[in-house]
Amino acid sequence: MALMITDECINCDVCEPECPNDAISMGTDIYVIDPTQCTECVGHFDVPQCREVCPVDCIPVSGEYVESKEQLLLKYSSLMKIKAKTT
Repeated sequence: MALMITDECINCDVCEPECPNDAISMGTDIYVIDPTQCTECVGHFDVPQCREVCPVDCIPVSGEYVESKEQLLLKYSSLMKIKAKTT
């Protein structure tokens, strides 16, 4: 499942640099997570790093993007292949 950032976000800027997939960016008013890039840190860490550093706990799982751990691992592998080609 992809994570999402709620409107409780205080724009503290701590989540964006923690994302290993560059899935977090500044939106119109608050930070947003691109569900096509978010693997909940599967493949990188045991827990989502953005949730670990968020001081206001505003990063729940998005019900719109339901993915199993296996699907997240496949997405991670695909993202790493793309990243390897561009570097």
